[in-house]
Amino acid sequence: MANIKSAKKRILVAEKRTARNKAIRSKVKTAIKKVYAAIEAQDKAAAEAALKNAVSELDKAMRKGIYHKNTCARKVSRMTIAVNKLA
Repeated sequence: MANIKSAKKRILVAEKRTARNKAIRSKVKTAIKKVYAAIEAQDKAAAEAALKNAVSELDKAMRKGIYHKNTCARKVSRMTIAVNKLA
Protein backbone atom coordinates (compact mmCIF):
# COMPACT_ATOMS: atom_id res chain seq x y z
CA MET A 1 0.00 0.00 0.00
CA ALA A 2 1.14 3.52 -0.76
CA ASN A 3 2.43 5.76 2.01
CA ILE A 4 1.90 9.13 0.34
CA LYS A 5 -1.52 10.73 0.79
CA SER A 6 -1.96 11.62 -2.90
CA ALA A 7 -1.04 8.07 -3.93
CA LYS A 8 -3.64 6.68 -1.53
CA LYS A 9 -6.24 8.98 -3.05
CA ARG A 10 -5.28 7.92 -6.58
CA ILE A 11 -5.84 4.27 -5.58
CA LEU A 12 -9.32 5.07 -4.23
CA VAL A 13 -10.24 7.14 -7.29
CA ALA A 14 -9.00 4.41 -9.63
CA GLU A 15 -11.15 1.82 -7.83
CA LYS A 16 -14.23 4.04 -8.12
CA ARG A 17 -13.65 4.68 -11.82
CA THR A 18 -13.00 1.01 -12.49
CA ALA A 19 -16.30 0.08 -10.85
CA ARG A 20 -18.19 2.75 -12.80
CA ASN A 21 -16.60 1.75 -16.12
CA LYS A 22 -17.32 -1.92 -15.46
CA ALA A 23 -20.99 -1.20 -14.73
CA ILE A 24 -21.41 0.89 -17.87
CA ARG A 25 -19.63 -1.69 -20.03
CA SER A 26 -21.91 -4.37 -18.61
CA LYS A 27 -25.01 -2.30 -19.44
CA VAL A 28 -23.83 -1.83 -23.01
CA LYS A 29 -23.09 -5.54 -23.49
CA THR A 30 -26.51 -6.49 -22.11
CA ALA A 31 -28.26 -4.02 -24.44
CA ILE A 32 -26.37 -5.39 -27.44
CA LYS A 33 -27.21 -8.99 -26.49
CA LYS A 34 -30.90 -8.07 -26.34
CA VAL A 35 -30.76 -6.72 -29.89
CA TYR A 36 -29.16 -9.89 -31.24
CA ALA A 37 -31.56 -12.08 -29.22
CA ALA A 38 -34.52 -10.31 -30.82
CA ILE A 39 -32.92 -10.74 -34.25
CA GLU A 40 -32.47 -14.47 -33.60
CA ALA A 41 -36.15 -14.68 -32.62
CA GLN A 42 -37.08 -12.87 -35.88
CA ASP A 43 -39.01 -10.25 -33.83
CA LYS A 44 -38.60 -6.99 -35.74
CA ALA A 45 -40.56 -4.81 -33.29
CA ALA A 46 -38.58 -6.03 -30.29
CA ALA A 47 -35.33 -5.73 -32.24
CA GLU A 48 -36.06 -2.10 -33.15
CA ALA A 49 -36.92 -1.24 -29.54
CA ALA A 50 -33.79 -2.99 -28.28
CA LEU A 51 -31.70 -1.25 -30.96
CA LYS A 52 -32.92 2.16 -29.84
CA ASN A 53 -31.96 1.36 -26.24
CA ALA A 54 -28.58 -0.10 -27.26
CA VAL A 55 -27.70 2.97 -29.35
CA SER A 56 -28.56 5.17 -26.38
CA GLU A 57 -26.37 3.13 -24.02
CA LEU A 58 -23.49 3.13 -26.50
CA ASP A 59 -23.71 6.90 -26.91
CA LYS A 60 -23.64 7.41 -23.15
CA ALA A 61 -20.61 5.14 -22.85
CA MET A 62 -18.87 7.02 -25.66
CA ARG A 63 -19.51 10.40 -24.03
CA LYS A 64 -18.04 9.11 -20.77
CA GLY A 65 -14.93 7.90 -22.58
CA ILE A 66 -15.46 4.19 -22.00
CA TYR A 67 -15.64 3.29 -25.69
CA HIS A 68 -13.97 5.05 -28.62
CA LYS A 69 -16.40 6.82 -30.95
CA ASN A 70 -15.42 4.65 -33.92
CA THR A 71 -16.04 1.50 -31.89
CA CYS A 72 -19.53 2.73 -31.02
CA ALA A 73 -20.22 3.74 -34.61
CA ARG A 74 -19.15 0.31 -35.85
CA LYS A 75 -21.33 -1.53 -33.33
CA VAL A 76 -24.36 0.68 -34.07
CA SER A 77 -23.87 0.25 -37.82
CA ARG A 78 -23.67 -3.53 -37.61
CA MET A 79 -26.71 -3.79 -35.35
CA THR A 80 -28.75 -1.45 -37.57
CA ILE A 81 -27.89 -3.45 -40.68
CA ALA A 82 -28.86 -6.68 -38.93
CA VAL A 83 -32.19 -5.24 -37.75
CA ASN A 84 -32.96 -3.78 -41.18
CA LYS A 85 -32.42 -7.20 -42.78
CA LEU A 86 -35.43 -8.50 -40.85
CA ALA A 87 -38.45 -8.03 -43.08
